[in-house]
Amino acid sequence: MINTNNKTYLIIGGTGGIGRAMVEQLIEATANEQGAGARAGIRVFATYHNSVPEIEADNLQWLPMDVGSEDSIKQAVEQIKQHSDHLDWVVNCVGLLHTEQAQPEKALRQVETDFFLQNMQINALAGLLIAKHIKPLLAKAERSDEQPAIFATISARVGSISDNQVGGWYSYRMSKAALNMGMKNLSIEWGRALKQACVVVMQPGTVNTQLSAPFQANVAEGHLFSPAYSADCLLEVLSGMSAAQSGSFVDWAGESIPW
Repeated sequence: MINTNNKTYLIIGGTGGIGRAMVEQLIEATANEQGAGARAGIRVFATYHNSVPEIEADNLQWLPMDVGSEDSIKQAVEQIKQHSDHLDWVVNCVGLLHTEQAQPEKALRQVETDFFLQNMQINALAGLLIAKHIKPLLAKAERSDEQPAIFATISARVGSISDNQVGGWYSYRMSKAALNMGMKNLSIEWGRALKQACVVVMQPGTVNTQLSAPFQANVAEGHLFSPAYSADCLLEVLSGMSAAQSGSFVDWAGESIPW
């Protein structure tokens, strides 16, 4: 039986709303004796894009990473290898919905090449490049069918093709659908090449972050989650995932979402 303590985590996008909340909860669980349990004795690596966050802990190490650059991803992984020979969980929390110059498209006439490709680069391709370089560290994790190595990526319900009833948001929807297909593909390949690993894409709910801020007006009462609540739910769902569930698309409550 694998010990659920002493796990080594990598949170990619540790400065965003959900990623930051995950980092905080993981290091606080270690520091809090009452919260020791399954998250005790852990080690956390987390990435930032521009500047090192103020969060500090003995078991936390910050790493620079630009998910839009394969070289940057590779360099961050090499840094991890200098401090740890394995990773148990990798959670990619980075995503793009809008920029200062561009908003999600409401109609076809608003689709522009640069913004579309930027969505694909950050939301879809980045996950594959991270998996490509992180695999050797996950391969060295102690794992079983019940306690697999985890490779999780934050997706979105709007990436579900069968669930799409309202249209719009071409670049975001298509990039998240592409992400989902990429992770499904990865789960099949790793099912053969990296036994006892779980690849999962997750819908975090509508979370009160910078990403969703311009679009919160139409969110039903009680359906706008705090980053802390969403992060706690996602970590709880991941802690119960088995190797047999690799290739799943689930929400913050662990419920399956149609592709």
